[in-house]
Amino acid sequence: MIESSKTAREMYRDVRANPTKPRFGLGARIAMINVDPQRAYTDVPAFPATAYETDPRQMEHINSVARAVRALGGPVVWTYVAYAEDGADCGVWGTRTDTPDSLQNIKHGSERAQLDPRLEIDPADPVICKRMASAFFETNLGSLLSFHKIDTVIVTGGSTSGCVRTTVVDALSRSLVPVVAEECVADKHESPHFANLYDMAVKYADVMGVDELLEALADRGARDAA
Repeated sequence: MIESSKTAREMYRDVRANPTKPRFGLGARIAMINVDPQRAYTDVPAFPATAYETDPRQMEHINSVARAVRALGGPVVWTYVAYAEDGADCGVWGTRTDTPDSLQNIKHGSERAQLDPRLEIDPADPVICKRMASAFFETNLGSLLSFHKIDTVIVTGGSTSGCVRTTVVDALSRSLVPVVAEECVADKHESPHFANLYDMAVKYADVMGVDELLEALADRGARDAA
């Protein structure tokens, strides 16, 4: 029987302060995968039924990390979810509900499918439409990362407990090092957010604060330039 009086936030803070395992560490070639930072999930005033905000500076932090990754020559990838008008391409994933704000009703070209306008998206950045939770599933993401000889992926976006975690697990399963910046991911509620940050930190990823990550990326750039 599992007994604990600690909250998910407390468990996560404990493991950040006292890691139980060493980090994987940044590899030689780093990419960034921004998972579904689209208005359906980031525009709280417009779409309160589906959007969520854990850190109000999330988009700003994502932009900062994206600039650092581009400076190292790595690709910055953006994904979004969108389906056909009749929702026939959503599969079982999109059939849990059938309300106007449900997943299968994010249509191509709709406001809910648009990437957040606060994001700094370079014209050269790959933008991928995905239909399932993982950014890798039935997309060209894997081949794109292979082409760039990537061994490390920084994963941002939402939700922490859903598409971010699934993408992280798929990355690790492909022998890529996943890195998650705490302030760059978000979820609908605090408990699943911190529970999954804890779980990823213990099992699947290097979970870092955004300032620490930016410092590590700057150090990598300085070493590469030396």
